[in-house]
Amino acid sequence: MNSFDYLEVSVKLNPFTEEMAEILTAELSELPFDSFVTEEPFLKCYIQTTDYKASDVKVVLSGYPAVEGFTATPVQGRNWNQAWEDSFQPIVVDGTVTVKAPFNADVPRTRFNILIDPQMAFGTGYHHTTYMMMQRMLGIEAAIKGSSVVDMGCGTAILAILAAKMGARKVFAVDIDAVAARSAWGNARWNRVGTRVETACGDASLLQMGTYDVLLANIHRNIILEDLPTYVRSLRRGGHLLLSGFFTADAPALYEAALSLGLSWAGESAREGWACLEFIK
Repeated sequence: MNSFDYLEVSVKLNPFTEEMAEILTAELSELPFDSFVTEEPFLKCYIQTTDYKASDVKVVLSGYPAVEGFTATPVQGRNWNQAWEDSFQPIVVDGTVTVKAPFNADVPRTRFNILIDPQMAFGTGYHHTTYMMMQRMLGIEAAIKGSSVVDMGCGTAILAILAAKMGARKVFAVDIDAVAARSAWGNARWNRVGTRVETACGDASLLQMGTYDVLLANIHRNIILEDLPTYVRSLRRGGHLLLSGFFTADAPALYEAALSLGLSWAGESAREGWACLEFIK
């Protein structure tokens, strides 16, 4: 790539809030952005020039009154890992799970410790959704131990790695983004669970290769709604389905869709406007 193969898309927020920046990052992650950095009053998003479509960005941002506008500017090569380091904070869940990067100092060790290197992949801890998914995983530890698990939209494979560390027999980590799939593969091996975590680049159609005891999907609501019938077919009887990546306002639609497919409700969580749902087949 030459030095101007990337664009910096600056989204101006008025008023600016960290919560709105997080929401927009989650929404824009469905587009092929490689990295996000918050610099009040802007959310700065980085994308390869060949992947950029202003119309797609406009559609995503159109429903948010706080968005004052956005601009796209060519940028020279940048230290992407440094940008990530400047914004990432470790995650500690209920004193039991720790997710950290090599540069995070003074983070206490817990029962399950996960070390990640993002390599520009999404999933470095949309803290609210990732946090809730890990919480609910801890609540079904007996179901995960010795089972087969799928992590759909795995990103950096945080959830897949945790499942393996909790004793899952086999974990299938899937992401439609090739960078994420490569990052997941490397992180699994870095955490010494590579022999039990298989990674793949693709969509829900890959689930046709088998059936599973636990399915994790921390993805955008529209993708979940579209793929939910495939998830249900892929679950064994008595299997657990954990869903997150959407707002609490979206939960009723997902709840109704899951029940219509024969699933039973098993619990839910909410955190700062985000939701997590649990079902059993």
